Amino acid sequence: MNFNLLALASVFVVSLISLLGVFSLYFSKKALERISFLLVSFSVGSLFGGAFFHLLPEAFEHFKESFLVSFLVLFGIFAFFILEKALRWRHCHIQISKDHPHPLALMNLVGDAVHNLIDGMIIGASFMANTSLGIATTIAVIFHEIPQEMGDFGVLIHAGVKPKKAIFFNFLSSLFAFLGVLISFLAGPNIKDYAFCLLPIAAGGFIYIAGSDLIPELHKKERLKASLFQILLMILGTLVMALLAL
Repeated sequence: MNFNLLALASVFVVSLISLLGVFSLYFSKKALERISFLLVSFSVGSLFGGAFFHLLPEAFEHFKESFLVSFLVLFGIFAFFILEKALRWRHCHIQISKDHPHPLALMNLVGDAVHNLIDGMIIGASFMANTSLGIATTIAVIFHEIPQEMGDFGVLIHAGVKPKKAIFFNFLSSLFAFLGVLISFLAGPNIKDYAFCLLPIAAGGFIYIAGSDLIPELHKKERLKASLFQILLMILGTLVMALLAL
């Protein structure tokens, strides 16, 4: 199958995850917390595995220059930090009330749209490098997107958006991933070099998300049983990505 079709199919699957909010309507708050806890633990392993077993090896093999790859990884980490900092700063300066519920919702949707755009570019670039890398990257993105989309849905509801509209807006935001793939497709004959440049940046993003956003969430659970579950699921997520690299 053509890698363009595979990339589009992968982005379509990722976009469908934005509709998960509809299921959250049927779960209790306690049940949602348990599900999110499991998904976040697995996501950490899959993101680290995607970065260290797939994205970085491909980048090092292509560029041969360790300095350039290392620089791009750090660039990715700093870029994701700056993006998150900007979004958090804007959120802190928005006055939320019953009369003005939507600014927070809008900022959340803008941030999610930018994130989905980057995801689409990363998936497109990965499939251009090779199919197995594209599949591995898509899996890592999916397991990260599930808890994120559920969280985004919660933010929209908290901001005063009605559930049906929240699901619709979340799905609309997810479609920016298709734009990201199209940007990758339209990059022209030098697409392969462009694609490989994105890989270490994406790896930096994956490392930042797992280390800065997700792991701190796991530290909130301090009981031994919960910690053991976290470790096992992190290892499982890493092993899945390692097996896909063989």
